[in-house]
Amino acid sequence: MKAKFIALITGAVLGSSVLSAQSNDCATMAALAYDDAKAKNYDAAYEPLMKVREECPKYSLATFQYGERALNYKIENAEGAEKEQFIKELIGLWEERLELFPNKTSKGKVYSDIAQIKFDNKIGSTEELYNAFDRVYTEDRENFTSPKGLYAYFQLMVDMQDAGERELQDVFDNYDKVMAKIEEEENQAAVKLAPLIEKQDAGEELTSKEEKQIKYAEINLKNYNMVKGALNAKLGARADCDNLIPLYKKDFEEKKSDVNWLQNANARLSAKDCTEDPLFFQVSEALHQLEPSANSAYSLGQLAEADGDRGKALEYYNEAAELEKDPSDQARIYYRIASNYKERGSFSQARNFYRKAINAKPSFGRAYLQIANMIAQSANSCGETTFDKRAVYWLAADYAARAARVDPSIASNANQTATAYRGRAPQKADVFQQGRSAGEAIKIGCWIGETVRIPQM
Repeated sequence: MKAKFIALITGAVLGSSVLSAQSNDCATMAALAYDDAKAKNYDAAYEPLMKVREECPKYSLATFQYGERALNYKIENAEGAEKEQFIKELIGLWEERLELFPNKTSKGKVYSDIAQIKFDNKIGSTEELYNAFDRVYTEDRENFTSPKGLYAYFQLMVDMQDAGERELQDVFDNYDKVMAKIEEEENQAAVKLAPLIEKQDAGEELTSKEEKQIKYAEINLKNYNMVKGALNAKLGARADCDNLIPLYKKDFEEKKSDVNWLQNANARLSAKDCTEDPLFFQVSEALHQLEPSANSAYSLGQLAEADGDRGKALEYYNEAAELEKDPSDQARIYYRIASNYKERGSFSQARNFYRKAINAKPSFGRAYLQIANMIAQSANSCGETTFDKRAVYWLAADYAARAARVDPSIASNANQTATAYRGRAPQKADVFQQGRSAGEAIKIGCWIGETVRIPQM
C-alpha cells in the first residue's frame, strides 16, 4: 500500500514537472517570436510563431494576432502558388483562432475576412464565393459590417444572374438585404455622432476619445454611402420600369392572392416610381384588400397624390407610417408627408414630420436640409429687427451643416448651402455695431420658436 502511495506521489510530481517544463518552453518560444513580430520583422517571426501555434495553440491569443500580421506580410510579398498557400494558411489560422478563443473572436469578422480574401484573390467559383459571404450574413449578420464585403456579396449575385444562374428577383432580394444592413449601420453611426455634434456645436470641449469617435463615425458614414452608390450603379437598368413591369405583369393573375409576392412587387414598383402603369394600382389594391400594410397604404397614397387628392393621400401616408416597422422605410414615409405640408406652406407641420423622419433614421440628412431651407425662407417673417431677421440664417446654416455631417451623400450640397446662409447672416461688423457678442442667444419667433447663438467670428 505504501509503495502504491509513493508511486502515485512520484507520478504526480513528475507530471507536474513535465507540464511546468512545457509551459516554460511555450513561454520561451512565444517571447522570442513575439519580439520579432513587435519589431515588424515578420520574416524572422513567421516560423517561430507557427511553431508556437502548432505546439502551444492555447498559450495566448497573441500568437494568432501576430501570426495574422506575419502571414499578411508573406501574402503581400509572394506570388502564384506560394501566395495561395499562405492565404490558405491564414484562413486556417483564423478558423483555429475562432475554435480556440471563441469569446475573443467575432465569428462574423472571421467568416467575412475568409470570404473577402478568397474573393480578392479569385479562389473558388462565383457560387462558392457567394456562399462564403452568405454564410456570414446567415450565421452572424450583426457582425457583417464590412462595406467592401457587403458590396462583394451583392456583386456576386449580379454576376450569377448575368451568367443565367439566378433570376432577376434573386438580385432584387439580395439588394434589399444588403441595403437594409447598410442603412442599419449608417443609423448606428449617426446615433453615435448626434450627441457629439451637439456638444461640439455648443462650444464644449471634446475629449480625445470623443474626437476619435466623431472621426470614425464620419468615415463609416462616408464608406457606406459610397457602397450604396456602387450598389445602385450595379443594379443599373435591371431595376427600371421597363424591366419591372413586364416581370410582375406576367405573373400578376397567378400571384394576385399571394401576399408575399404582392408585397415584393409593390415595394419594388413604388421604390422606382413605376406608378403610372395600371399594374401598380392593381398590385396596390389587391395587397391592401388582402392584408393592409405600410407598403400598400403608401402606394395608395401615391396614387391619390397623383390624382391630386392630397387630403386622401395624407390619410394613406399616415396609415402607412403607423403600420411601418422598419425605421428607414418609416422615415421615407414621414419625409413624404412632411414634403406635402411644406409644399402647402405649412412649415410647422412639415418640420414635425421631418423631425419624425430624423428620429426614425438619424442619418437622414435630407430632412435636416429641408428644415434649413424652410427656416431660411422664413427669415423676413420671424424677426422684429433687421439684425434678428438676418440671425435666422445662422440657425438655417446650423441645420444645413448638420445634414452634411450625418449624410455624406449630400455633404457637398449641404455645406454649400450652409456657407450661403452664413453669408446672409450678420457679419462681424454687424455684431459689433449692435453691441452683441459671440455666444449670445437670440430667440427666434413665429413657427420656428428656436434659439440660435451668435457664432465666434
